[in-house]
Amino acid sequence: MAYEETYIEGRNAVIEAFRSGKTIDKLYILDGCQDGPMATIRREAKKHGSMIKFVGKERLDQLSQTGKHQGVIAVCAAYTYAELEDILAAAKAKQEEPFLFLLDGIEDPHNLGAIIRTANLAGAHGVVIPKNRAVGLTATVARTSAGALNYTPVAKVTNIGQTIEELKKEGLWFVCADMNGTKMYDLNLKGPIGLVIGNEGEGVSRLVKEKCDMTASIPMKGDIDSLNASVAAGVLAYEIVRQRMS
Repeated sequence: MAYEETYIEGRNAVIEAFRSGKTIDKLYILDGCQDGPMATIRREAKKHGSMIKFVGKERLDQLSQTGKHQGVIAVCAAYTYAELEDILAAAKAKQEEPFLFLLDGIEDPHNLGAIIRTANLAGAHGVVIPKNRAVGLTATVARTSAGALNYTPVAKVTNIGQTIEELKKEGLWFVCADMNGTKMYDLNLKGPIGLVIGNEGEGVSRLVKEKCDMTASIPMKGDIDSLNASVAAGVLAYEIVRQRMS
């Protein structure tokens, strides 16, 4: 299946896209451009949590498919996002205890796609990603998920820490991946659970880690110090699967 990333070019077209409720993941804006329509675009981007990249004219010309970008190109999500309530409702409909993946700042689209694929195969009800400083549902993510995006809902939230607090009220427990945590085999990972995976370089942020109920480490015997984020997500997810099955 081929996935096309949608590019919207031109000031009025981008403003209309925001106002019609289209999910815009990223904006490329001509560096130094400060006029009225551009101020409107930046305001809309801030309101909707879209990432802004200021670039030179050469980069915009490279990205442009129409040659009429007027200093702005918007990149739309290849898929629409779900609401958190939809994910919890999906678990309820299946009469299963919720199992969610929460990603604290995954930046590599290949990692995000692989994690969504793992979430689907592990029977998770959905994936939660932050609005800022993280990759959204781009065409690369869709391709790497190998179709899992068609079945596994992804919700985009303003603040992962705050979302954990909200989900705790719904009865979920949270475990985060951390090299200094308790060995995953020694933890009780049954019941309604959220698996928190951190950024590729820095791991789970301190503020998010403090909100988790448990920290889980994966036993490692090699000469390097950590697993790729999507592999770590897979290993921990399948320990949760094993415990849920028993």
